[in-house]
Amino acid sequence: MNFEMSAEHEAFRRVVREFAEAEIAPFAVEWDRDHRFPLETVRKMGDLGLFGLPFPDEYGGSGSGLLTLCLAIEEVARVDASLAITLEAGVSLGASPIFRFGTEEQKARWLPDLVAGRALGAFGLTEPEAGSDAGATRTRAELQGDEWVLNGEKVFITNSGTPLTSLVTVTARTGPAEISAIIVPAGTPGLVVEPAYRKMGWHASDTHGLRFEDCRVPAANLLGERGRGFRQFLAILDEGRVAIAAMAVGMAQGCLEQSVAYAGERQAFGQPIGANQGVAFRCADMAVAVDAARLLTYRAAWLRDEGKPFRREAAVAKLYASEIAVDATRHATQIFGGYGYVDETPVSRFYRDAKVLEIGEGTSEIQRLVIARGLGLPL
Repeated sequence: MNFEMSAEHEAFRRVVREFAEAEIAPFAVEWDRDHRFPLETVRKMGDLGLFGLPFPDEYGGSGSGLLTLCLAIEEVARVDASLAITLEAGVSLGASPIFRFGTEEQKARWLPDLVAGRALGAFGLTEPEAGSDAGATRTRAELQGDEWVLNGEKVFITNSGTPLTSLVTVTARTGPAEISAIIVPAGTPGLVVEPAYRKMGWHASDTHGLRFEDCRVPAANLLGERGRGFRQFLAILDEGRVAIAAMAVGMAQGCLEQSVAYAGERQAFGQPIGANQGVAFRCADMAVAVDAARLLTYRAAWLRDEGKPFRREAAVAKLYASEIAVDATRHATQIFGGYGYVDETPVSRFYRDAKVLEIGEGTSEIQRLVIARGLGLPL
């Protein structure tokens, strides 16, 4: 058993950290305040190769695996969650379904731009009445001749309305007891992108509702086997949960670093506040939680890269990491006191950004359900 990262992994981490410190951290407050999607910075992330990490070189990727992607997401999330979720969703939810289940023609058409970060893909699963209960999907796709005709609605879809968005992979009912996945190119007539949500956090991330009004796409846009869309998306979510866990680790690490620095500088009663156990012990508890979450996340990513079962481990990592990230933001805000309640401080932004980690890509309740079933409980 070896708990050390390889020299290549550590060198890669440094590259991404330097990029995040130079290209993201100085501007995150402005993007957050203006609710602005930083298009040029996302393109720079593509130029750095971050969107291609887990994909083979035949599509322009580096074949580095899920663990390397987690390192990148962690370092970006350490300074800004909006850019981290843009990367995570672009890879795990945008490109991965095409790579995992697409035909050679679909891969050749879509993957080169997605892998290079020249385009972003979206993942259309959630509906107004089908969130955790994704099997309750109501969006329908009817095969008429050589076209699918889609009608329905999706909500909370990341990367769905950016200038880079090239496609949305949509789950839809193609029969009474049948859910399939269908690729809908951006700009297709009948695909209506709703106005961007005004969210509590992730202000620089792109999130829209989508409507399908007699939206027609070629029959060849079916992704994978007809009727297998639900199973395909569950498999994609397992990988995405590991990536979300990495994002949570990065946010918690950012909170820890901010808290330790502030506790060493802020004076109260004639000494740094970090000299008080009430503050020092909060930092110690945060450090323990970050270490534990990081190990759980890396284990799940390693299992995936080794081709071993990892569904339970993905749920464990996502559950624990997301919940300790929320705790870390609360502790950091308390350490900062009144300054922690001011939007210009990173911990205030982290506080608003963290909560959705317990909701997106499977709520904490769903993770507990997966874990409990893995224990053999009759749920």
